[in-house]
Amino acid sequence: MDAFKTFTGIVAPLDRSNVDTDAIIPKQFLKSIKRTGFGPNLFDEWRYLDRGEPGMDCSDRPLNTDFVLNDARYQGAQVLLARDNFGCGSSREHAPWALEDYGFRVIIAPSFADIFFNNCFKNGLLPIVLSNEIMDNLFQQATGEQALELAIDLETQTIGLPNGESIGFEVGEFRKHCLLNGLDDIGLTLQHVDAIKSYEAARQQSAPWLFTQ
Repeated sequence: MDAFKTFTGIVAPLDRSNVDTDAIIPKQFLKSIKRTGFGPNLFDEWRYLDRGEPGMDCSDRPLNTDFVLNDARYQGAQVLLARDNFGCGSSREHAPWALEDYGFRVIIAPSFADIFFNNCFKNGLLPIVLSNEIMDNLFQQATGEQALELAIDLETQTIGLPNGESIGFEVGEFRKHCLLNGLDDIGLTLQHVDAIKSYEAARQQSAPWLFTQ
């Protein structure tokens, strides 16, 4: 998992509540568990006018020009604004995979579904919870003629606006540590690889019958 670095990114405003994981990545794309390649099918049913299937060449598909990700202002967006209860529905981990593969690093919303929220941290995404009042202001700025850019600093837990203002946000210390150091569950385990090897060697001596073929 890539470490989370301070960056300035374009904001895409998805002004919808209760966006579920089937909308984020529809069920027909769940056959693969490679964790990559899902970006072209992020919000598939909203981005395109036809039905997407695994393996399709998305470059030739008809686009829904009314959908936010197809707006030229938001090309290359790395920050997604959303409304309440983002990521509800099934617990599919493909949802954060698709968001990350598209290029998003941060999702800002008033609330998230719990499992999706946890899955984001495990896949290098930073979900930020802000009040509805602040979200309304960000949406207003993000839907102007020019795209809004936000500077995200996880170390100081701040969001920098173009006018110089700063918005603070909360994140748990353990999750912050993992993101800053690029540690998923496997990475955390591998930090103790020497202790694991020592245990296995000692176990093989004390119970050799467990290791016979």
